[in-house]
Amino acid sequence: MFLFLVVALAVVVAAVTLAVVGGGEGGGPLPEAAPERLQDSLPLDRPVNRADVDSLRFPLAARGYRMTDVDDALTRLGAELAERDARIADLESALAGAQAGARLSMEKPAQEDQ
Repeated sequence: MFLFLVVALAVVVAAVTLAVVGGGEGGGPLPEAAPERLQDSLPLDRPVNRADVDSLRFPLAARGYRMTDVDDALTRLGAELAERDARIADLESALAGAQAGARLSMEKPAQEDQ
């Protein structure tokens, strides 16, 4: 029984080796597979919206996701979020200035009447 298992294992190893190094019908080693690339990239002509992030799918690599694709997407999202935060801060500052100006203009006529 042990001898049968050793022979069967040798046959399987030989078959796999022949298939990988080109002993099969193809006449050569296994062809190189083209790596998957990110297909649903983020739009370059407009800001990223929620639907773009929801539809973003990263291709699988040998050990998970391709780090360059994930890093590029996160860098882009981070830059757009920083830009939006700066814009929000500018608008809030302008609003606070406008509200302060409105309060001053409303208080001046009340003081002049006295």
